[in-house]
Amino acid sequence: MKIRYLLHFAITIAIVIAAALLSRALWTRYMDSPWTRDGKVRADVINISSDVSGIVVSVPVKDNQLVRKGDVLFTVDRERYRLILNQTKARLAASKAMMSMRRQEAERRANLDGIAVSAENRDNARLQADSAIAVYRDAEVAVETARLNLNRTEVRAPVDGYITNLGVHPGDFATSGVAKLALIDKNSFWVNGYFEETKLHLLHLGDPVEIRLMGNAAPLQGHIESFSRGITDHDNPTGRELLADVNPVFNWVRLAQRIPVRIRIEQIAENTPIAAGMTCTVVAGDDKAAAPAVRSQQKNVPVPNKRVY
Repeated sequence: MKIRYLLHFAITIAIVIAAALLSRALWTRYMDSPWTRDGKVRADVINISSDVSGIVVSVPVKDNQLVRKGDVLFTVDRERYRLILNQTKARLAASKAMMSMRRQEAERRANLDGIAVSAENRDNARLQADSAIAVYRDAEVAVETARLNLNRTEVRAPVDGYITNLGVHPGDFATSGVAKLALIDKNSFWVNGYFEETKLHLLHLGDPVEIRLMGNAAPLQGHIESFSRGITDHDNPTGRELLADVNPVFNWVRLAQRIPVRIRIEQIAENTPIAAGMTCTVVAGDDKAAAPAVRSQQKNVPVPNKRVY
């Protein structure tokens, strides 16, 4: 009976010790593994504006539409710029005629002797011919500028991307340099993983990374591309006299700062719903078993068939 009691006691003690060791191992793995659930999907956002001002006459695209490089996004009224081009062409023809006349006049006077025309008149004729040439070249530039402005009335996509925040409609007035819509570069998606400073020593350039988007069961693969070299110090702002304004209050519990780590996504499947601003979990290195709580949260999540942005 006593042996049985001791056996039960030993088994209980062994289970408690095993549970304590397992809990410690899981806690160490959870706290010290190079992973973070504080990740954000980012992308290059191009603010599209018109290079010329005028009334918008057509907008052949829709919000959230995928466009290709060179596609027309919207068109500014071309009539005014067509008239300006015709006007500059007329001035170019007039300056060309004037240049031809001045050059012929200068050549005739240069061939006359000193009795028929003075040296001063020959010099004046030559200078007038040079001035007419300069006026003609200026008119050529004006024509090219007018042609460029006419072409710029059609605002085209600079890259392949997705239209977002479409804020231009036919009848609106487009002001030169004022953004009318945003274009997200289709091939520029990356992830910023905000890792605790205590885990940065576990990360290295080129390390493989697994990216788990919230609500998507299929993880993405990537690698560490670069580390941020500075963040804002909220406890030490600059004072009015440009001196350090040191906070006299010190909190005994100090949370680790989070440093942005830029992660390049290797490949994005066509059926993967990804958009700039999405949150994700980032697991660096070969420690793919980390963040068990996050993995359990992502179970039984349906994967959409369509690509949503």
